[in-house]
Amino acid sequence: MAAHRKPKQRSLGGSKARTAATIALAGAATATAFDGTGYAEPQLSTAQVKAKVDRLYEEAEVATEKYNGAKEKAGKAAERLSILQDEAARKEDRLNSARDALGSIAASQYRNGGLDPALQLALSDDPDQYLEGAAFAERAGSRQAAAVEGVRQQLREIAQLRGAAHVELTSLTSRQAELKRHKKTVTGKLDAARQLLGRLSDEERARFGESDDSGDRATRSSARDLTSPAAPAGSVAAPNSRAAAAVSYAYGKLGSPYVWGATGPDAFDCSGLSQAAYRAAGIALPRTTYSQINAGRRVARSELLPGDLVFFYSGISHVGIYVGNGQMIHAPNPSAPVRLAPVDQMPFAGAARVA
Repeated sequence: MAAHRKPKQRSLGGSKARTAATIALAGAATATAFDGTGYAEPQLSTAQVKAKVDRLYEEAEVATEKYNGAKEKAGKAAERLSILQDEAARKEDRLNSARDALGSIAASQYRNGGLDPALQLALSDDPDQYLEGAAFAERAGSRQAAAVEGVRQQLREIAQLRGAAHVELTSLTSRQAELKRHKKTVTGKLDAARQLLGRLSDEERARFGESDDSGDRATRSSARDLTSPAAPAGSVAAPNSRAAAAVSYAYGKLGSPYVWGATGPDAFDCSGLSQAAYRAAGIALPRTTYSQINAGRRVARSELLPGDLVFFYSGISHVGIYVGNGQMIHAPNPSAPVRLAPVDQMPFAGAARVA
């Protein structure tokens, strides 16, 4: 009798099995690539590196302005909290004094009390004198009642101050957490940009650093070398003394390094430079680009005058100081110092005249 053998089962078939194996191997290769082992990252051209780095710098600047805004709000919340805490402490001192006074009155009443007022009148040797004393006691009682009500009011005010301080403390804590998030974003973007730039040769990095320049190096150098910082000859005159002072300050800072979050006097980010320039001119500007654009009167691009603030990108994430002849001074990014550049170098978003 022939032995019965179980027929082989073809689960996927030859071609299907090969396809599945191919997919599995591809998946394994992809996973290995994401793990960072056995993966050769494609070589990027200098232009591709520049495009990626520029994008990272733009994203970092957006996060920087958010960081600056959160830092400004955190500072104000801390200041308000300190004021509330000081006021609460002063009211608590006054409350303690009022309580001590009430305690003395209560102790005195306890020592001198005991007899019913009608009985004290009946037993008094001098009823007229007693009645005068009773009237005085009644007035004293009224003053005591007022003092008690004053203590109650102080308690209510202190409770309100503590409630407001709690709100400010919550706000401050939230702003501090927001600061950490934005700082992490900024440092992550800048680290990624540094890693990309590290792929370039020294010569390529040098070209990259000069690539967003205005091309007018002679003008920049002559302005930086002036002993009394001012716009070079042939520049358009500023419309007033404050705008002129801001422009002069900006020229004096040419070549200063870009440092995110910095407001001078030796390093700047973009809004830090505009704020410092107008601080030197006696005008207090908000800290962030998206606040600075609303700090003055909006002007059209065709109406620009030296000293006007010019803003870029749809998120209003970059600002420069217009100096005339289609040029601005700005703090570009960590790859380039404070410099002259054409206004049409970046997507124009608006302008404001603050002086």
